[in-house]
Amino acid sequence: MSQLISTILKSESKNIVITTHRKPDGDAMGSTLALYNFLKNLGIHSTVITPTDYADFLAWLPGNDNVLIYEQKQSVCNELVRNADFIFCLDFNKLSRIDEMGVEVEKSKAFKILIDHHQEPHSFDDMQWWDSKATSTCELIYKLIDSEGYAKKIDDKVAACIYTGMMTDTGGFRFRGVNTETHLIVAELLKTGIIPADIHSFVFDSFSENRLRLIGFALLERMEVLKEFNTVIIYLTKDDLNRFQVKTGDTEGLVNYGLGIDGIKLSALIIDRTVMVKMSFRSKGSFDVNALAKKLFGGGGHINAAGANSNDTLENVISTFKKSLTEYKDQL
Repeated sequence: MSQLISTILKSESKNIVITTHRKPDGDAMGSTLALYNFLKNLGIHSTVITPTDYADFLAWLPGNDNVLIYEQKQSVCNELVRNADFIFCLDFNKLSRIDEMGVEVEKSKAFKILIDHHQEPHSFDDMQWWDSKATSTCELIYKLIDSEGYAKKIDDKVAACIYTGMMTDTGGFRFRGVNTETHLIVAELLKTGIIPADIHSFVFDSFSENRLRLIGFALLERMEVLKEFNTVIIYLTKDDLNRFQVKTGDTEGLVNYGLGIDGIKLSALIIDRTVMVKMSFRSKGSFDVNALAKKLFGGGGHINAAGANSNDTLENVISTFKKSLTEYKDQL
């Protein structure tokens, strides 16, 4: 990725689009808006386009008011993609992760830059800044900026976005991938004046009443503990989502509750989203949920955090997952 920023600065045409995966999380929105604010500090205009909406608890991020949502302004977004000179693809590794927008990005003649930390990236880009050992895409954004000598252009807005992505993708800096380098980066971010307690509050202390009640209901009525396999399954039906008026982001982090039980090594969250069944998997230690998600449902992600989708019924997805556990019993 040598001298990418300098190349953009020297380019006569600087029509830049920054995008990320559908239903973006803290790392996705943190990385896109960190890059947006950084380029702005260099005097370069860019446009952030997300394929879908995202959680309200991310709306405070600097630059959020300028984000375009593809499914709401498709024609405008298509025009921007077609006319782009550079397209940054952040926090996803294949074009199917950006839904219909992926077709337009693939057709675009723009120079495409992939910045991501998920395993097995597809080859749709012209340049990659990729590392599966990175804690987050936000970490990679910091390293990109720092490696080209532009760290002084990281102000409190850029830092807040990077910190948010690193914090959320590491479970509050508690996952196994966190290391000395992680905290050294955070230390540099803190020098800009950001306040971690405030960022934590924006993200984790802004639940709606319905979201809190949903979590309680899910843990009481929709959680099954399979002690033989040290596994927890939490599921939600279409009726459950309607009952608690679930919005984007309301189920964020629910899968992690299963790992809070002593001895549990694998937690699965399975949700009937009507158009498809969505799955999230989390694990402790060396158990590879990326391999599990890929083998069973064509999904993927990281060793300890992965996801998948299925067009099958909720009941069949749960049954398939349960039957597979006998194969992994020795590992669990």
